[in-house]
Amino acid sequence: MGLVSYLSGVIGEDKACAFLKKRKFEILERNFHSKFGEIDIIAQKDEILHFIEVKFTQGNYELTERLNYKKYKKILKTIEFYKIKQGIFYDFQVDLICIKDDIVEFYENISF
Repeated sequence: MGLVSYLSGVIGEDKACAFLKKRKFEILERNFHSKFGEIDIIAQKDEILHFIEVKFTQGNYELTERLNYKKYKKILKTIEFYKIKQGIFYDFQVDLICIKDDIVEFYENISF
């Protein structure tokens, strides 16, 4: 990953966090890494843990197409690792935030 891609990702995640905070989410962690993968944002709202994948672009293609079944399965494995590591056993969901320019789309409780 080049520097421009990395910085674009950070900007996208910053925008996503601002979006979530306006909607009363508590940001617990960003960029959680494990041997299974990475979770961009871990947040909590109304006693539900949200594991959020962020996709950011200024290009001309559909962001939702960048999250496929293989990536989704890696996210689920990473979530299980996080829950065990933290001793968390309550409800969770996987969400997707797509940001294109200044437009934020929030897809809650996604699955494949």
